[in-house]
Amino acid sequence: MSDRLTALDATFLELEEADESAHMHIGAIMVFDCEGDAAPPSHDELCGYLGERLKHLPRYGQRLSEAHTGGLSWPQWEEDPDFDISRQVRRAALPAPGGREELQDWASQFFSQRLDRMRPLWEMVLVEGLDRGRWALATKTHHCMVDGVGSVDVGHLILDTDAAYERPARFSRPKRAGSATRREHPEPEPEQRGDPLGRLARAWSGLLPVDTITQAAQAGAHGVRHPREAVKTAAYALEMVAREEIRAAPHTSLNEPISTQRRLEVVSVPLAAINAIRTELGGTVNDVVLSVVASAVKALLESRGEDPPEQGVRAMVPMNVRTAGERLALGNKISSLFIDLPVSDPDPVRRYRETASAAAALKSEGHNAQGTTAVLEIAGLAPPIIHSTIAQALYATRLFNITITNVPGPQQTLYAFGCPLREIQPLVPLAAQHALGVAIVSYDGDAYFGVIADRDGVPDLDVMLDALRDSVAELGVAAGVHEDSPVYIRSDSA
Repeated sequence: MSDRLTALDATFLELEEADESAHMHIGAIMVFDCEGDAAPPSHDELCGYLGERLKHLPRYGQRLSEAHTGGLSWPQWEEDPDFDISRQVRRAALPAPGGREELQDWASQFFSQRLDRMRPLWEMVLVEGLDRGRWALATKTHHCMVDGVGSVDVGHLILDTDAAYERPARFSRPKRAGSATRREHPEPEPEQRGDPLGRLARAWSGLLPVDTITQAAQAGAHGVRHPREAVKTAAYALEMVAREEIRAAPHTSLNEPISTQRRLEVVSVPLAAINAIRTELGGTVNDVVLSVVASAVKALLESRGEDPPEQGVRAMVPMNVRTAGERLALGNKISSLFIDLPVSDPDPVRRYRETASAAAALKSEGHNAQGTTAVLEIAGLAPPIIHSTIAQALYATRLFNITITNVPGPQQTLYAFGCPLREIQPLVPLAAQHALGVAIVSYDGDAYFGVIADRDGVPDLDVMLDALRDSVAELGVAAGVHEDSPVYIRSDSA
């Protein structure tokens, strides 16, 4: 049994196909301690452990029916007849001394490699040889399969809430992760009014060749029956995208062609410090996160002798649109907001308040969270050739400069094999000509800023890492969080 990719899921395949430098996988490095009698798992034990738990997620035993998009229909998920979990899970060992530098070097190389589209689109590595008896799990999953919030929910499935774990005497490697469940796709109702594909072509006339869009839209329009829900948001979606195109993102040195090589680093910040800032200055945790990243980008640009853009640096901020009943739903349940982050004002508190105000204004626009999703859904009614072109435009540098995603995680200690999870290093994908991205995950009292950069395009990444810490400290002082406070920003540690 198989499920067809949605237009939004297919976007992340198309972005890779359009440019070799785009890597559309998400992932994380999870670092564990060993306490008491707890010990790292063997490869066989990890395979058996995952095989049992992933029975609840049949997608992990499936592959794409076609390795590439195109033609008249999207690829489907189908059961992999050769699935063997031991091929998806492997081992690696860090060179001595197994500290922060060795882990980050290994992780950077791991995330620089694309997933094999002929196999299930996920991979996990048991990383051994960390100092102080620690070990790690590295995960990599293609964005067409799951989004950031969905990956956190999956994490709940494979991690435990207590240290109780009984090591079995034997381990088995299940051949299959489970069989797929068929989704029922109700027949869409025909749209009675208007010409949404024609409006799509007109809205994108400033960004894409109008003849190409119009011809492709007309070619795909014959016989298409449009769901009413998509049409409801189409007009607003097209207006939103057209408006963003008129007010294009500024060009920066972070938006040049990039290589295929990545560098991943992480900065940890006490979540209590972030909460103290938002409590004192107003706004939300997400406002603090956006403002901190904006300040770090400002510092990076200034260190290069580059004037921070007066209009701000535009961030694409993915927004979760999952319902309560979709907690373990795979695929993508996201849309995006485009937020202009102030980077030219020298006063950090003013920059913070401008950020909070801009974010609040966007959220107050009723259908804004449906904007990019609706455009992709409408484009999905046409042949994949037009959808691919629009997908590339939605991730182009003319619309945004940097991706910033903030995923709230569990505020309790989680375990695997009886070992406590101590640190998470999250990853956000980099689209073509986007040299920098930041993923933030909060977990067990800390916020982890996972900074992914093009290794060649951002050789000065350490400037930004230092600026992230300095920005939290700066805002913390403004909010009354001083150096003698237990929640004062601490230095990153291995």
